[in-house]
Amino acid sequence: MIRNNLFAALMAAFAIFLFSPVYAAEDSLSTPIPASATGAGDVTVTAMEQDRGAGRTIASGMSSGGAGIPAFTMTTNPDGSEDYSVNLQILALMTMLGFLPAMVILMTAFTRIVVVMSILRQAMGLQQTPSNQVIVGIAIFLTFFVMSPVFDQVNQTAVQPYLNEEITGREAFDLAQRPMKAFMLKQTRVKDLETFVNISGSDAQNPEDVAMSVLIPAFITSELKTAFQIGFMLFLPFLIIDLVVASILMAMGMMMLSPMIVSLPFKLMLFVLVDGWNLILSTLAGSFAL
Repeated sequence: MIRNNLFAALMAAFAIFLFSPVYAAEDSLSTPIPASATGAGDVTVTAMEQDRGAGRTIASGMSSGGAGIPAFTMTTNPDGSEDYSVNLQILALMTMLGFLPAMVILMTAFTRIVVVMSILRQAMGLQQTPSNQVIVGIAIFLTFFVMSPVFDQVNQTAVQPYLNEEITGREAFDLAQRPMKAFMLKQTRVKDLETFVNISGSDAQNPEDVAMSVLIPAFITSELKTAFQIGFMLFLPFLIIDLVVASILMAMGMMMLSPMIVSLPFKLMLFVLVDGWNLILSTLAGSFAL
């Protein structure tokens, strides 16, 4: 009986705690609005134009006691350009951060490096060594090393002038595209670029006039082809070792012994003797036209 009463008391306390905000909200809604607040609208739209045409600001937001708190502000400059408030810029920045992984993968040297490293691991017969985390880490830092001249140019031409309020956000975005576009054009084959230009129906005459939406798939296609070519060259010496070991085992009648187990030490020995990591990473870094 005591246990049942205790359970009922706990359930009653939980119900009071759960529904008390609802009752409080109903009381607040039933409270009459003061006469002083009826003059101000819930949503304010303010348009201010200076006599000399210096600019026009449109603000929208909630008002409290006649003072509006703008949710966003758009300012039209005399030259026709538009500037947005910090709140709207932060929203756009947070949205762009969601696309940052795709931008790092599809617009930099990351794709070629990670594909070549994965093919190398398969060629050596190693299943989980190095692990995916190690391969991705090597690819990321080698990408920053390769792309450092491009990133420096973006910082000097777009980021720093924007932080110093010398250019608008739209101008900074356009200026930041130019170094990235030049880098991707140098790595993209003409055939791949022409293919996607024809598919899109674009009338661009020069490679510099191609839109980023057309350049990015052409760049990825060229990067995958280059990565497979490098991977094929890496596969050949390890394939020869596998064939030699398999032939020897067949000649000796050891058919139950896996050639991969026997050939793995020889592959590792060959890779270490030729200083494979230094050779591959330096070749990958030097394979990009900057």
